[in-house]
Amino acid sequence: MNKHLQKLGPSSKELLFQIVLTIVVFLFYSIDRKNPQIEGYEFAFFLSLASCAFLINYLLLPFFLYKKQFFHFFLYTGLLILAAVLMEELVLEKIYFPDTRGSKFSNIFSTSIGILPVVAVLVGFKFGWDLIEKQQQLEDLEAVVKDSELQFLNSQINPHFLFNNLNNLYAHAIEESPKTPEIILNLSATLRYMLYDCKATSVPLNKELEHLENFIGISQLQIEDRSLINFTYPSLASQYQIAPLILIVFVENAFKHSTASQFENISIQIKVQITEKGYLEFSCINSFNEDSNIDHLPNGIGLENVQKRLQLLYPNVHTLEIKKTKQTYGVFLSLQLKSSKL
Repeated sequence: MNKHLQKLGPSSKELLFQIVLTIVVFLFYSIDRKNPQIEGYEFAFFLSLASCAFLINYLLLPFFLYKKQFFHFFLYTGLLILAAVLMEELVLEKIYFPDTRGSKFSNIFSTSIGILPVVAVLVGFKFGWDLIEKQQQLEDLEAVVKDSELQFLNSQINPHFLFNNLNNLYAHAIEESPKTPEIILNLSATLRYMLYDCKATSVPLNKELEHLENFIGISQLQIEDRSLINFTYPSLASQYQIAPLILIVFVENAFKHSTASQFENISIQIKVQITEKGYLEFSCINSFNEDSNIDHLPNGIGLENVQKRLQLLYPNVHTLEIKKTKQTYGVFLSLQLKSSKL
């Protein structure tokens, strides 16, 4: 219960803001050009209005307006304004001005006109403060959801990669291939990178490309007798950061589809370039035969995964294009890189 009450109360920043705001509003309320001095009765009159605003801010706003109980909010707000009018007309004016203003009951409408601006300013700033806090809470929640979704998507990548390459390793082991130890070492290095270096939201681009080169070396062993693999990338990759395990999905699918095709000469052309404006231009074009491919790229888990990650990590700063012909399948990705110096 104490924790609940603590949440309802204002924070230290809000309390300081409200104090400063109240002082500023009081100065505008009390100081007159003809009489710049603050009179004692003005404290009492302003205290009545500030009390009315306080009740609206910390009772009516959270318990009625924010819960969409509009009828009750406007009803009780009207009653509080009426109470402030009666307090001013029947109590304060009779105490401080018994022979003039306090000798007769003024028009309620005209008195309300004098009260409403002060109350509206105090309540309006409180309402604005609450909107800013609510917006911050929504942004924090979106960040948590985004981080959770990225962690989920990343967790899908490792098993997907491991499943495909264990099949490759199993095939070489059955054939008692002398390259089996080499495959195990390369696979171990690749998994070490994926498990330890890829926990961050971004990694040095040169490490990601080295990992990609290692993966290509592992996958090429399965089709080396009938393959032409070309992988080129720039030497300036160490100057930039990239989200881990983005590019490997396209290369993995290129090998998967090429090995399923009936081509005797498999061709996979992978190219990475960096523009002067810091954009990564990635292309992966592989030989392709639609009739002999079981798992088409658009329906694969990997492509859906990477598209979601691109939308989360590079909103509005990436383009992904897929071009398919009768004999080739091409993926073209462009995205804005982050500099390692930042």
